[in-house]
Amino acid sequence: MKMLLEVEDLQVNYGHIEAIRGVSFSVPEGTVTSLVGANGAGKTTTLKTVSGLRKVRGGAIRFQGEDITHLAPFERVKRGISQSPEGRGCFPGMTVSENLDMGAFLRKDRKTAAYREDLERVFTLFPRLKEREKQAAGSMSGGEQQMLAIGRALMSRPKLLLLDEPSMGLAPKLIQQIFTIITEINEQGTTVLLVEQNAAQALKRSHDAHILETGEIVRSGKGAELAVDPAVKAAYLGGDV
Repeated sequence: MKMLLEVEDLQVNYGHIEAIRGVSFSVPEGTVTSLVGANGAGKTTTLKTVSGLRKVRGGAIRFQGEDITHLAPFERVKRGISQSPEGRGCFPGMTVSENLDMGAFLRKDRKTAAYREDLERVFTLFPRLKEREKQAAGSMSGGEQQMLAIGRALMSRPKLLLLDEPSMGLAPKLIQQIFTIITEINEQGTTVLLVEQNAAQALKRSHDAHILETGEIVRSGKGAELAVDPAVKAAYLGGDV
């Protein structure tokens, strides 16, 4: 299977603190790959480093075979990497429509049918956003803002979608809905790298998964296999479930 993203011996520091210590993993094209772990394990730092928001101390990041280790974040967006950040990061004073347009800021085809098709794709995935098209993002619920953050990331037409804690702070019913939509996005052809504390949902939806602890990958495998691994179940799934 063709590898879309390859991370090799990644090392990232916060000052003198080692946040990521020799992390290596690959994301096969067309899959959902998850990074699972507790708070402080290094999941978000890894994702930010892939998107160019954290500097690399050591190691390499390759996307479609090209070394992007030191590329600026906007150059990575141009190549097809887009992120929905932890905490959603919606522009509160801007409308849903304006937020979605910000996701396409590097596109030069905003007046074309292709752009309108991508907008309709987002509205089909998230009908609530169509209903709230002219509403300020800051007046929306947490679940609606999460939908907007994912929709905004999709507007750059990414090959690789980075999702950072999409279920954080959401009610159980909304969590299920968000993960169902993540699966649908993947089935439509977008590769997904998912960072998630909700290990049960993440492993259920993932082709491949990696368990992070204190900046290191301690276990890797198929999502379905890790979901029934006794050690993983004891640590992240509440024992026998």
